[in-house]
Amino acid sequence: MNMKAASRATGLPAKTIRYYEEIGLVSPARGENGYRSFCETDLHKLAFLARSRSLGFSLDDCRQLLSLYDDDERSSADVRDLAVRHIADVDRKLAELKEIRRVLSELVSACEGDHRPDCPIMDSLSGDRAKA
Repeated sequence: MNMKAASRATGLPAKTIRYYEEIGLVSPARGENGYRSFCETDLHKLAFLARSRSLGFSLDDCRQLLSLYDDDERSSADVRDLAVRHIADVDRKLAELKEIRRVLSELVSACEGDHRPDCPIMDSLSGDRAKA
């Protein structure tokens, strides 16, 4: 299967597939003409990567997950540990986003939003704490 068909089959852009190949996550065969030829295993790995990335796993995590997937003697505890660490990362990011939202809400509330140039949002972004 060529790149265009692999892209259609997996829903991944060709650029992403090329990148995954470049960093060693997939290794499609090459024909005599130099074109990539994707087999079912390659497509399965690409779909696996797409699902993993959609859940927010990093590329390093995806590399580990693929390695574990390919290991018939893997321990499910290893997979679980990776997922538990990812949940902790998601929780940390959620807390950061909540704090960002809180600060932005305070700034918006403090801003009159009228025709005057005085703006606590701009003061805060510029680092002028005396005005903010």
